[in-house]
Amino acid sequence: MIRSFYRGGLVAGMVLAVLLAAGCASTHHPAPVSDRTRAPSQAQGKPAATIVREPDTRPDFYTVKRGDTLYMIALDNGLDYKELAEWNGIDNPNVIRSGQQLRLRAPAATAVATPLKAEPAVQGRPVTSAPAASASAPAANANDAVKSQPKGIKLPYSDQALAQLSAPAAAAAPVPAAKPPMVVAAVPKAEPSRVEDKPAANDDEDEKIDWGWPTAGKLLTSFNEATNLKGIGIAGKAGQPVIASAPGKVLYSGDGIRGYGKLVIIKHNKVFLSVYAHNSLITVKEGQTVVKGQKIAEMGNSDADQVKLHFEIRRFGKPVDPIKLLPADRPT
Repeated sequence: MIRSFYRGGLVAGMVLAVLLAAGCASTHHPAPVSDRTRAPSQAQGKPAATIVREPDTRPDFYTVKRGDTLYMIALDNGLDYKELAEWNGIDNPNVIRSGQQLRLRAPAATAVATPLKAEPAVQGRPVTSAPAASASAPAANANDAVKSQPKGIKLPYSDQALAQLSAPAAAAAPVPAAKPPMVVAAVPKAEPSRVEDKPAANDDEDEKIDWGWPTAGKLLTSFNEATNLKGIGIAGKAGQPVIASAPGKVLYSGDGIRGYGKLVIIKHNKVFLSVYAHNSLITVKEGQTVVKGQKIAEMGNSDADQVKLHFEIRRFGKPVDPIKLLPADRPT
């Protein structure tokens, strides 16, 4: 009985030792930790494509070439043709000549010189220019500020000595005070008129536009730099509504630009324009303010081989791919 008790204790001790060894061994392997340091962009997916923000590289002047029109020059530079005509003294926008140099920026107002006021004279003295300090004048010595004369002496009391000490201070030779120099204010020269500096480019607020599709329909043509009309083509039915892609002001409505038919151009801000071509009917006027989604025309085939809308977005007058700015959900 004693032996069986001893053997049972021995077995229990061995089991306990094995369990302790296993527990010690498990402490060398830390618990797995999940990695939460991933970039947010990986979880959110690929961001939408955007237009590269290039600076405003438009020139200050443009030389008219044969076949140019004032309307096309204004469109290519993102300008209002009426302002362009005013800046260049053009009475009839339909008449420009080859070789004519056009100003593409508003002329700055002529600078007017305003002379500075001179300081008033002090105590009736006339205003004079201050004499230049002499370079050969000796530097002031700190010891010069200590008076060495007159020396104090003791005199015996007498009527003559008393009279000498009681003499008025005016009998002493006056020391002339130095006059403060007067300064004459310089009058600035007038600067000649010049062309105003280029506006700051890439204004963040002007880049943020909530674009919308101008009409519903199948996409016929995509953006291509090699084509004459750089935009996208959208198929549709005659008379189908064409709406403003974003709020803005109507710069042009008419058929004066070759290849576009009946055309509407909307200026959204100092950076962006949108173009709507080949319409059958225009329902807005130049100078009119429109809101996003407002009807501006009806689809047609003016100056085109089929009924469609040619749509452009221009940044500083340069066409950019509208697909990169329009919403991904296209109405059909």
